[in-house]
Amino acid sequence: METRPGGFEPATGDGPETAGAGRAAEVRTAYEGLLQIRRLLAGGVGVPAPWELRLMPRAVALVLEAAGFPPSAVDPAGRRTRTGYRVAGAADRVEVTWAGPPGGGAAAQEQDRLKACAAELERHGWECLLYRGPRGRRFLEVERPERRP
Repeated sequence: METRPGGFEPATGDGPETAGAGRAAEVRTAYEGLLQIRRLLAGGVGVPAPWELRLMPRAVALVLEAAGFPPSAVDPAGRRTRTGYRVAGAADRVEVTWAGPPGGGAAAQEQDRLKACAAELERHGWECLLYRGPRGRRFLEVERPERRP
């Protein structure tokens, strides 16, 4: 497991494979922290906290990893080595794809897996739309929740 100088980083699907009891404990601790911050600052566990809105890719990746979805992974040369979610984007919009090594079956799994990812993210207050992109591949667009009066 790669540890960054700033501490724990959720798996986005563009890094090395993550696994093991130590990783599971780190994810659980980070997720419990996310829920506690939501309770204190956002008014409930189903409402993203202010830091999540500023760091959407990180927050979305944490929710997916904590829910048990496998992140995709790449080797040092940048080749996909594992099938799973991949989170990319900016502060106001995140794209989740289902990526994997060539011939690994990611394309056949993507609709069902992305729908499951959307259900989990929506349960956590994110707005999700499933689209079909170039070459017919699906992707999930995750946006900040609309402000409701």
